[in-house]
Amino acid sequence: MSAPVDFEAALALLKKHGVRFVVIGGLCARAYVSNYVTLDLDVCYERSNDNLKRLAAALREVHARLRDAPSGLPFKLDEKTLLMGANFTFETDVGPLDILGEIAGVGGYESAVRDATEFPAYAVPVLSLAQLVASKKAAGRPKDRLLLLELELILKAQNKLDDRKRP
Repeated sequence: MSAPVDFEAALALLKKHGVRFVVIGGLCARAYVSNYVTLDLDVCYERSNDNLKRLAAALREVHARLRDAPSGLPFKLDEKTLLMGANFTFETDVGPLDILGEIAGVGGYESAVRDATEFPAYAVPVLSLAQLVASKKAAGRPKDRLLLLELELILKAQNKLDDRKRP
């Protein structure tokens, strides 16, 4: 992986192009005050034709190329290619960007956005904490299992606060 992503630039790019997305992964965990350090931006995107066109245009603007693909591999970055796949990992001029059409343990954009909350630092929707926990459980990678311990503690504390606020 190259240099860390410029979160502000990457999110501004997606917003400028009107891409419908929800932040997931490490930046989402940070939104819930996790200490997790991430070097890339992960988003779940809506898969309508119009949104795929906007997403492809945004990715072309930052010269997105498939991460870890063989040099010279032909790859046409357009809405048709994005529709034929679902999850892509890119290197871009603003850093590593992963776009997911489906999130393990959650589903697609419609499921992700339903309970999403606003991340005030960037004014973008982020996956709900409960869904983030579900996605990390479903992914089951070693790095997800480590983060999961912290996220479950944060969720438990959040639930206790919510219980106290109820009459």
